Amino acid sequence: MTRESRPLTKTAASSGNITSGNTFPAAGTQSVNGGGKSTGSASALRTMDNSLSHAISSACDWLVGQQKPDGHWVGPVASNASMEAEWCLALWFLGLDDHPLRPRLGKALLEMQREDGSWGTYYGAGNGDINATVESYAALRSLGYPADDPAISRAATWIASKGGLKNIRVFTRYWLALIGEWPWEKTPNLPPEVIWFPNNFVFSIYNFAQWARATLVPLAILSARRPSRPLRPQDRLDALFPGGRANFDYELPARGDRDLWGRFFRATDRGLHWLQSRFLKRNTLREAAIRHMLEWIIRHQDADGGWGGIQPPWVYGLMALHGEDYQFHHPVMAKALSALNDPGWRHDRGDASWIQATNSPVWDTMLAIMALHDADGETQFSPQMEKALGWLLDRQVRVKGDWSIKLPDVEPGGWAFEYANDRYPDTDDTAVALIALSSCRNREEWKKRGVEEAISRGVNWLIGMQSECGGWGAFDKDNNRSILSKIPFCDFGEALDPPSVDVTAHVLEAFGILGLPRHMPTIQRALAYIRAEQEPDGPWFGRWGVNYLYGTGAVLPALAAIGEDMKQPYITKACDWLVAHQQENGGWGESCASYMELSMVGRGVTTPSQTAWALMGLIAANRPQDYGAIARGCRYLIDLQQADGSWHEKEFTGTGFPGYGVGQTIKLDDPALSKRLQQGAELSRAFMLRYDLYRQFFPIMALSRASRLMKLEK
Repeated sequence: MTRESRPLTKTAASSGNITSGNTFPAAGTQSVNGGGKSTGSASALRTMDNSLSHAISSACDWLVGQQKPDGHWVGPVASNASMEAEWCLALWFLGLDDHPLRPRLGKALLEMQREDGSWGTYYGAGNGDINATVESYAALRSLGYPADDPAISRAATWIASKGGLKNIRVFTRYWLALIGEWPWEKTPNLPPEVIWFPNNFVFSIYNFAQWARATLVPLAILSARRPSRPLRPQDRLDALFPGGRANFDYELPARGDRDLWGRFFRATDRGLHWLQSRFLKRNTLREAAIRHMLEWIIRHQDADGGWGGIQPPWVYGLMALHGEDYQFHHPVMAKALSALNDPGWRHDRGDASWIQATNSPVWDTMLAIMALHDADGETQFSPQMEKALGWLLDRQVRVKGDWSIKLPDVEPGGWAFEYANDRYPDTDDTAVALIALSSCRNREEWKKRGVEEAISRGVNWLIGMQSECGGWGAFDKDNNRSILSKIPFCDFGEALDPPSVDVTAHVLEAFGILGLPRHMPTIQRALAYIRAEQEPDGPWFGRWGVNYLYGTGAVLPALAAIGEDMKQPYITKACDWLVAHQQENGGWGESCASYMELSMVGRGVTTPSQTAWALMGLIAANRPQDYGAIARGCRYLIDLQQADGSWHEKEFTGTGFPGYGVGQTIKLDDPALSKRLQQGAELSRAFMLRYDLYRQFFPIMALSRASRLMKLEK
C-alpha cells in the first residue's frame, strides 16, 4: 500500500454490533457550519505550498523537542476532579491524613472548581456534575476546609440546587460509605463469591469489561467488609443532609427503563444485603472467596505499582488490601503507594498536584512515529525515530493476560496503552503499533532486530481477537453480554467492551498497510461490520474519541488502505457529511455533549485534533470537489499554529466512557434517554479525556497528507 493511502485517527477500543438509527441534522443546515458546499479547486491547495511546508517543519521540530531521553513520548492526560477527590479521600481512609500529597490535591480541586461552585466532567461542559462535585466537596472537608469557606459553601449551594444527594451514582455512594457518610446497606452489594463463577457463566467476572472487572474485584471485598473511617465531627457532611440523615431516602433512584431484569436485580440486591447482614459476614465460603480475590489482586498488580493501567482498580485495590491487614511496608502496598510519586502518574504545578486517570506513553509514541513518518521525517529526525521505534518494539506484550481466559490457544502479541500493563494489551494500540512499525519492516537492520516477527505476532493476535460480528473490542473478544449492564453496580460509564467502529477501522488500516489480501475473511467480515454500522446520514460513531468526527475520520483512511473503491455512494455520503459540518473558520469541532444531544452531533468549538481527523478522512477519499474544504481546513490549522510550532487545545476530544452502560452507540432520539441514563449533556455517567499531544500528532499527519496530495495534483 502506498504512503498516499496512509491514514489514522485514535484510541483503544469498543462500541457495538448494532446500528443506532439516529437521524442527524441534514447536511448544510447547521447555523455553525461554514458552508456545507466545497469548491473543488486543486489550485487552492497549491497556493499553500510554502506555508504548509513551514507549518509541518516547525510542528515536527516542536514534537521532537518533547521526546524523552529513552525515545518515547508521553503527554498529560486530563480527566475530571473525581481523580483528585478520590485519592484525597482514599489517603484519609488509609489513615494517611497527613500525607504530603493530600493538601496538594486539595489545591488542585480548588483550581478546577467552576464559578457556580460545581466541578464538571469535561472542559466547556454547560453544567457541572453532581458526582464530581459531591466527591470534591467531601475531599475538601476531609482536609479541614470549614463549611463557611467560600468554595465549600458555593459547592453545597450548588449541590442543593440539583436535588442534593438523591441522584448521585453508585461509586459516589461507595466513597461516602467509606468515610462514614452513607450506610453500606444502601450501596449495591458485590458478593465476593462471584470469583467462583465459571468462565462460561454469564455473570463471570471475565464477561465484564477489563476496567469493570479490575474494579469489581477489590470493590467486592470492600462491599463484603463494609469498612469506614468517619470524618472528624467538625468535618462531617451535615450540610448535604438538610433534613437529617434519619429522614434521607438512600434508595437508588428509579430509571426510565425499569424492565423485568432491572427489577429482578434490584430485588436480588436487597436479598444479598439481607443474607450478608445475617449469615455471610464471616462465613467460611465467603472468607475463602475473599482470599481468592486478594490473590487475584496481587497477581494482577502492574510493574509500576498500579492495577490495570487506570485509577479505579489502583485506588480500590489499595483500600481493599489495607482492610485485610496488609501493612504499608508490604511490597505490594509499598509499590502501590510509591506510584503516587511517579511522574508517569502525577503532575505537579506550583503547590497543586493531579493524579492522572491513566497514562499514554505507548499510544503517544506510536502516534508520534506516524506523524513524523507522514512528514518525511526519517532523514531529518533519523536518530530520534530510530530510538522511538526501538522503544516501541520492546514494548510488545508477549505474556498472556485476561484476554487468554477465553482464547487459551491464541499466542500473545499485542501492545498496551500505558507504561506497565501487561495483563491488558488492547487491539487499538496493537493496530497502531503495527502501522508505526511498518515504516521500518523492510530495512535489514530492523529485520535483524525481529520487527517482522513482532508484526506477525501482532497480526495473529488481532485475528484471534476479532469478534463474531466482524469488529474488534478493546481488550476482549465478544464482550457484549448486555444483561450485565442491568446490575445496580453498573450504573457508571460502561460495563461492557463490545466491538467499535473506530478500533475496527484502525485494525483494517493496519492490515491494509501491511499488505494483507483484501479478500481474506477477516478483512471482509470487518468491512461488512463497518458498513452495517454507518449512520443513515453518513458518519460513523466514535467510541474512543469525540465523536462522529472521530469515527468518520478513522473509517475513511482505513477503507482507502484496504483498497476500497472510494467513489462508492456510502463513502460519498460520509464525505458529504464531513464537508457539511465544516465551520466558517475552516475547522471542525464536536462537543462531548454530542454523546447525549442529537443537535450537537458534528457541532462544537473547532479544535486542531478534530479538524485533522476530518481532513484525514477527506484526503483519504481524495474527491476533487473537496479540495476547497481541505485547503480551508489546512489554512485553519496553519493560522492557529503557535510561533513555537505547537497548537493549543483545551477541549476534551478523547473518550473513556460515553455513559451508555452497554459500551456502544444508542438512539439519541429516545425521549426517555436522559432519565434512563441519568445524565444529560453534562455526562454524569461518562468519562471524558484530553490527551495533551493530540493537538500536535494529528495536525502534523493531516497537513503532511495534504502536502502529498498537493504534490500529486501539480
